[in-house]
Amino acid sequence: MDFYEKRDENRLHGIVSWIVDIIVMITLAVFVVHSFGSRAEMRGSSMRPVLESGDVVLMNRLVYDLGSPKRFDVVAFAKGDSTLNIRRVIGLPGETVQITNGMVYINGEPLETENEQLSLAAIAGVAEYPVELGEDEYFLLGDNRDSSEDSRFEGTGNVSREQIVGKVWLKISPFQEMGRIG
Repeated sequence: MDFYEKRDENRLHGIVSWIVDIIVMITLAVFVVHSFGSRAEMRGSSMRPVLESGDVVLMNRLVYDLGSPKRFDVVAFAKGDSTLNIRRVIGLPGETVQITNGMVYINGEPLETENEQLSLAAIAGVAEYPVELGEDEYFLLGDNRDSSEDSRFEGTGNVSREQIVGKVWLKISPFQEMGRIG
């Protein structure tokens, strides 16, 4: 009788262990997908040539729980109507942004970047005059400066930290153009 009881106990232990393993794996998968695999779709041409209208990207939600957006990060943010928009971080909290003669200035200094296009903006909008960013505000611009509704315009304005949903890190569609976004 002892043999059968021990065998049943081992079988029960194996089943419970298997169930716990499955629960842990499902929890881990949900965490990873929510943190690194949240989808967003690019609408419009404001991020050309990096992203085209209809491109699908993944964003990392966890990275900004652990840190803050950095200059030139491509981020997804929610506007007042809760639609997700994708733009590039140009101005950081506490900085002053101004666009003069098509050049972007941060704290009175020309924006330094390896990509000359990111330093230019033909339309200054509200940044014609110095725009001072608050303690949790960011100034976002689209890469296609001539066709972008971004922080230069009242409809978007400065974007608060809580509006930023995550960092866009991977283009997944169209499949043949899949790759990292930096």
